[in-house]
Amino acid sequence: MIPDSREIELFRDVVYGQYRRYGRSFAWRETSDPYAIHVSEIMLQQTGTTRVASKYEEFLSEFPSYATLAASSTAEVLRVWSGLGYNRRAKYLRDSARIVIDRWNGVLPRDTETLTDLPGIGKNTAGAIVAFAYNTPVVFIETNIRRVFLHAFFAGREKVHDTELLPFIEATLDRASPREWYWALMDFGVFLAREFPNPNRRSAHHTRQAPFENSNRQIRGRVIALLADGRSHERDEIVRALAFPEQRVHAVIDDLSNEGLIAAENDALYIP
Repeated sequence: MIPDSREIELFRDVVYGQYRRYGRSFAWRETSDPYAIHVSEIMLQQTGTTRVASKYEEFLSEFPSYATLAASSTAEVLRVWSGLGYNRRAKYLRDSARIVIDRWNGVLPRDTETLTDLPGIGKNTAGAIVAFAYNTPVVFIETNIRRVFLHAFFAGREKVHDTELLPFIEATLDRASPREWYWALMDFGVFLAREFPNPNRRSAHHTRQAPFENSNRQIRGRVIALLADGRSHERDEIVRALAFPEQRVHAVIDDLSNEGLIAAENDALYIP
């Protein structure tokens, strides 16, 4: 049952109270620049805040605007992105910058539906960007927010779908200050993860991430690292340099080429 006004007030008091005492500080919380928020939200997909914090300002220093990012090569972007993993996100950002420049004259749209046209942006990432950049009261969910609502309103329930949580997120949303409210929710979710068994295990969307060691993600990272010197390398040279089955390395190289992260001309590989 959706909480009534009194329950909503109590819930907000708890969340805001924790935030005012223990709220986290990040560089991306000190700006409302849509470009910087866009960068941070793509970085925060599948990567923890500590690693993002060490890379965010370096990336913005190298590429301070959509225009500078749009003008960069894949190799230049991957060089700065190095260490964050999931390298296709770097290309998504660069390709998005080109779309923002070409289609919207360098101004990021304010509506979530339009933002989902950009590479690497789904409904929830679009919601986060709009909420944090424009302080717009949109509804979205991510892992820490999910944890809060499962803990507060779905105690004892298993396999809870996000579609059940979204009406609660909308009902409790502080429409006067959505930016700060979502920061507070996320920080409360981090607190819950430390103090309680993870409520997200009761989500229908909960999955355990496969180990990195001996994964295709590891092979992808190694291939990119070998090509990061800016030179062209023979495919067989790359395959021999990696201690993985040849068939797997060839398949990963083909995937990276199809995604545009690397280029293949005959048997020569390089980052464009």
